[in-house]
Amino acid sequence: MTKKTFWRTLKSQIPLQLMVIPGIIFMIIFCYIPIYGLVIAFKSLTVTDTIASAPWVGLENFKIAFSDKFFWESVVNTLAISFLKLGIGFIAPIILAIMIFELRDGWFKKTVQTISYLPHFLSWIVVGGMMISWLSTSGLINTFLVGIGVIDSPKNFLVDPNSYWFIAVLSDVWKSVGWGTIIYLATMAGIDPTYYEAAKIDGATKIQQIFHITLPLMKFVITLMFILSVGGILGSNLDQTLVLINPLNASHAEVINSYVYKIGLAQGDFSYATAVGLAISVISLLLVVITNKLSKKVNNRSIF
Repeated sequence: MTKKTFWRTLKSQIPLQLMVIPGIIFMIIFCYIPIYGLVIAFKSLTVTDTIASAPWVGLENFKIAFSDKFFWESVVNTLAISFLKLGIGFIAPIILAIMIFELRDGWFKKTVQTISYLPHFLSWIVVGGMMISWLSTSGLINTFLVGIGVIDSPKNFLVDPNSYWFIAVLSDVWKSVGWGTIIYLATMAGIDPTYYEAAKIDGATKIQQIFHITLPLMKFVITLMFILSVGGILGSNLDQTLVLINPLNASHAEVINSYVYKIGLAQGDFSYATAVGLAISVISLLLVVITNKLSKKVNNRSIF
């Protein structure tokens, strides 16, 4: 594109460019200017200091973090919960989307879609309250399990550290699975129906159509979502953790985000919390880049 063509195109798109400006301003103010604050990860900042006046300590905050057993405990919990979410929560929306897609258009299909979306619009305060109620000794889960003979006596699952990882994963999947189907349903809606018609003529079953038409044509979107999911593997849901954590399950419930929140805001050690957050952000970026490279080599699909 020549310079003259560029300015002519820009002039013709002035209304659209003006619509973009508020978004650019928002990004600059809330995403780029705060980057300057990352320097406190290399300083010893107190409430009486400014970012400029705080003394430099180099990598001291990082050394303290990596020698802190509570930090590594939060890392283990984060990885365990995130990998379980990746294994269950990544596949579940794909399966549900295919099931919804295969339903005939009508009131039942719309009802299933609506019901599956609803939990997404509930805050974690509401969902957490439901989990606390359902998992209590007199709650719905205990009543059901005792009734069918799975357990002899009711127990409070939320005070059992060994149960927390599965509670966190399953409640998150329940809340997000319906919303996660949207992008997959949009992708399947764009598949040429003649592929399915040709497959039917050749005698292909529904399962064969799914594995030989639907999934291959969704490959790029699935790859994209997987790469983005891997990038967030160290960022477990803070809202969920703050609602469900308690002193009895903290050994398995404390994740990196809640650890940073506790150290940074509750205890006021801003430099230490920033150092931990910066290290996790860098590792997450590296995970995205590595996953993207692997994806490009394995199936020639990548996002950059």
